[in-house]
Amino acid sequence: MTSSTDAMAILNDVLDRWKAGVDAHQPERVAALFTEDAVFQGLHPYSVGRQGVAEYYASQPPGLKAECRILETRRPADGLVMGYLDVDFTFTDRPALAVKLAVLVTRAGDGWYISHYQVSRLDRGPQRA
Repeated sequence: MTSSTDAMAILNDVLDRWKAGVDAHQPERVAALFTEDAVFQGLHPYSVGRQGVAEYYASQPPGLKAECRILETRRPADGLVMGYLDVDFTFTDRPALAVKLAVLVTRAGDGWYISHYQVSRLDRGPQRA
């Protein structure tokens, strides 16, 4: 496997499990995919650790679903994979929310865990040349 193929496979595995937990509204299942000291930045104030991740996803409305598309991957070092994604969060009672997501996935023991998660909402304001 090439490095980019390997990185894509690692991210797809972790993010498929993340999506399954989000879609099922299972905050503890989602939090288990993060390292104990993960830096987590959703659209609310940041937190550090699994408890903050669980609380964030527990506060999300039932019916929330996530669809993501990996745009870029990098392998900055052994045991690390970075990903940059488009994510659409859909709701049962309001329009979808499109965001950019950057993740750093770290190998720990025999698995891969999210150690950094950063969401950005890019508004489409005035275009500049």
